[in-house]
Amino acid sequence: MIRTDPSASGHRRPRHSARIASTRVQIGDREFAALGVKRRVLGDLYHYFMTVSWPSLFTTLAAFFLGFDLLFGWLYDLVPGCIANLNPPGFLGAFFFSVETLATVGYGDMHPASVYGHTIATIEVFTGLTTIALVTGIMFARFSRPRARFLFARNAVVRPIDGKPTLMFRAANARHNVIQEASAQLRMLRDEVTAEGFRIRRILDLPLVRAQHPVFALGWNIMHVIDPASPLWGASAESLRESRTSFILSLSGIDEATGHLLIGRAQFPSTAIHWNRAFLDILEESADGVMQVDYRKFHDVVPLAVQPSRPGEDEPPRRA
Repeated sequence: MIRTDPSASGHRRPRHSARIASTRVQIGDREFAALGVKRRVLGDLYHYFMTVSWPSLFTTLAAFFLGFDLLFGWLYDLVPGCIANLNPPGFLGAFFFSVETLATVGYGDMHPASVYGHTIATIEVFTGLTTIALVTGIMFARFSRPRARFLFARNAVVRPIDGKPTLMFRAANARHNVIQEASAQLRMLRDEVTAEGFRIRRILDLPLVRAQHPVFALGWNIMHVIDPASPLWGASAESLRESRTSFILSLSGIDEATGHLLIGRAQFPSTAIHWNRAFLDILEESADGVMQVDYRKFHDVVPLAVQPSRPGEDEPPRRA
């Protein structure tokens, strides 16, 4: 028997200690690690600049600015005498001249004094003008991007409505402006096993009592009736926990003031569903007859025996 050395044939065994490209992804309340796909920031700068936080954005732009200044300052310093009236002398003066040139300031004291100096200054001015245009576009894109200020109650409740168990979520518009033709979609995710024994993470659409809201300005009770046609029929808190069930609630609508499409989303684990509970009433009338909405109670739930139901936007009155 002839044994071959894998290293001699050019095929080396993979080392377990070798670093594998990994990207952390947060989806809802769960964190995933994407292996084997490296995130290339330089190859996707627009997405990076649109999603990074403001402090990170300014830090990145400052790093680019400083890097270009150091690069062109080094190029000026390579050929002594290419910059007239260099002050202070040496690399520090070349660096400050690079800062003035890249920013297209041009105070006039220091200026190129040779063909080489003019050539490097021309390249740097072009780089500076392009950079300013790109930064202006990024700032405009970030400021003009529509942002929804939808509030989602941290919890959901299952309570009887007209004698039928109903899953209810609560949402609100924090801007209190008019969102036209608002729509809601509710989806349930849970682990299932098919007839072939194949495990699958199934996504199921849950029909809503009212999926459209013509004028979404304050609050919205979003309800799904748990009847025999519902995927939640016969479910319990234990069964939802065992199947790792979660819910995704999506809202969208047109901002009446700007005409922008606003989109918001919230994900709820099975532990956020409170059975035989009700949302605490946040609507009350003041002494002078003004209706008040108290958002300090927005996330609170209480047992049904404590909180009587008051007619709301999408909640029918209780019958005697």
